[in-house]
Amino acid sequence: MNRHSSGNTHQFSVRRYKTGRLALGYKVPGIHPERSPSSNSSHSMISLSLVPVLLTLLSLVGANVIPFNSTIERRDDYHWIDTWTDMPQLVESSNMPPSPFAAGSTTFRDTTIRQTLHMSVGAQKIRVVFSNTFGGADLPITAANVALPTGGKAGVAGIQASPIVPITFKGGATSATVPKGQTLTSDDIAFPVQPQQMITVTLYTQQGQATASIDGHPGSRTTTWLQQGNHVSATTVSGSSLQHWYLLSAVQAYVPPDYGSFVILGDSITDGRGSDNDMNNRWPDLLLARLQTNGLTNIGVVNQAAGGNRVLADGLGPSLISRYKRDALTQAGVKWVMIFEGVNDIGTGATGSGTQNQIANQLISAFTQIAKDAKSLGLPIFAATITPFGSSQYGDTSREAARQTVNKWILTSGTFDAVIDFDKFIRNPSNPAQLASQYNSGDYLHPNVAGYQYIANHSTGTPAPTNTPPPTSTSSEPLPPVTTTAPLPAGPKQTHYGQCGGKGYTGPTMCEEPYTCQVESEFWSNCL
Repeated sequence: MNRHSSGNTHQFSVRRYKTGRLALGYKVPGIHPERSPSSNSSHSMISLSLVPVLLTLLSLVGANVIPFNSTIERRDDYHWIDTWTDMPQLVESSNMPPSPFAAGSTTFRDTTIRQTLHMSVGAQKIRVVFSNTFGGADLPITAANVALPTGGKAGVAGIQASPIVPITFKGGATSATVPKGQTLTSDDIAFPVQPQQMITVTLYTQQGQATASIDGHPGSRTTTWLQQGNHVSATTVSGSSLQHWYLLSAVQAYVPPDYGSFVILGDSITDGRGSDNDMNNRWPDLLLARLQTNGLTNIGVVNQAAGGNRVLADGLGPSLISRYKRDALTQAGVKWVMIFEGVNDIGTGATGSGTQNQIANQLISAFTQIAKDAKSLGLPIFAATITPFGSSQYGDTSREAARQTVNKWILTSGTFDAVIDFDKFIRNPSNPAQLASQYNSGDYLHPNVAGYQYIANHSTGTPAPTNTPPPTSTSSEPLPPVTTTAPLPAGPKQTHYGQCGGKGYTGPTMCEEPYTCQVESEFWSNCL
């Protein structure tokens, strides 16, 4: 069957296997479905636009075709999907709240916590998920509510006087306890939200949590406010502020059946390192804006990334291979999954071809397993290529060779339903191992806002295909020569977002005024 959109022809075919599972085949200009790595024919390499593919999948669902797994029950009623998430993790000591909010073995005693959150899709009612997954003790919540931030802005201490809606639990209780190692979802909240709107969630805990091990997300890029005493309904709070989220893991929206969430699994690049605090200009935020502009208002963009995260081993937060089921496959209303990760495995691994070849092969194995599990649930899975890191602390020829191996496999193996070549988007054309200067945040690893905007723009534009033959193997074939540059020269001071410390770092440790060197993990210190 053929469908037409904006002058482009999208061809679809549906095949039924003996098991009763339906498989979707599709063709989009410049985009190719899975091909066998053993094929001898050359073909235009995938350079994917997300919007046409999502339109493809949504149009099939809208036509009452179940394109992935016929065992999935078709729902005609409203359902819950994620409209905002953060990736919960154990808060490191450097990211704990300041005194008096963290004192000895108790955290947040007699504390009001006010946090602003960026919705992706709109709904007439929502619910909030409180997280104690990594907590060392039960989490008592004395009171909580949801409101609109002053001026609709992120990171502000004030809320509008109306509406302020109490958050209740388990059928109307205004207080609750989140058991150690678990999450707690609130009752339904009659609180209409609009796409891309900011909301404020304020909670108060009188007892505090009787532990120094708490849940949080250090890379919020959004200001959180802490004040002693119960100020949940105060139109403004004062006290300490910091750029971390605590004790929340999701906001869910009650939406029509054609709505679904697009879950992105990633590291600091997806978490927004190099973006601006309180501006919501990480690349997933900017992609959301593009989707909304293109009329895809029924897709929730869900950011399940964390700075320093690795695929194969725990680091700053649990490894991707240990968390992908929790953070993607079992999330409320998930319809699509995307992987954009691997740079920290390569960059923190020992140099040398033997070690780096092993890391590349292990990444390929992990990505294959994640894709297999997603597809078994009927979830289309996308992947993005690993972006350049030449001249950063990770810069090394053996690491670059590993990046090239993994990227070539991502683009040509046929493992994923679609791929996006982020590497091509933001690399330096004259030195492909390095970020283009106009997209470099200063550390040669993380893009700046212009880079994030370019990724978002070109993930929703018309791709220009390149010609690359399929590989005959995933990791052992010869690679093209690798070009690298020398590490950043030492200098007296680093600019905004420049790296100023971390394991193995040898560059400048001072920051230009008014910025200071702030530690995010043992691997990351940046001028903020």
